[in-house]
Amino acid sequence: MKKKPPHILVVEARYYNDIGDQLASGAIAALKAAGATHERLVVPGAFELPAAVAMAIAGGRYDGYVALGCVIRGETSHYDLVCNEAARGLNDLAVRHLAPLGFGILTCENGDQARQRADPKGKNKGGEAARACLAMIALARELGPSRS
Repeated sequence: MKKKPPHILVVEARYYNDIGDQLASGAIAALKAAGATHERLVVPGAFELPAAVAMAIAGGRYDGYVALGCVIRGETSHYDLVCNEAARGLNDLAVRHLAPLGFGILTCENGDQARQRADPKGKNKGGEAARACLAMIALARELGPSRS
């Protein structure tokens, strides 16, 4: 019996809209290329990503999650707090709930670095995060109790 295509939630932190557009474009192209379906959800910034993913996990509608965002270093330690807590929160959710999650939060020194990493024709970190999510869904299906 053929398994249904995975249904993914792409959660986008839109603090930097231009970079968010590029990350989302890369992620969605990768999901479409794999035959996955998706929905999109927007949150204000990277710090809000774990809460949004937690709410979605509780709803039970998705096979996996792609968290996209960008944090650019500024003059204070705010950068470190946001990066660390967003990463910790998402990792905790993935492990606690065995949730396939692609981590696509850029942590950059400046806008140029972020744009290079987000560009679907460049480093395409959005596409990379989507492919990681899909790989973890495949692993969960292989190792899970409903294996065929």
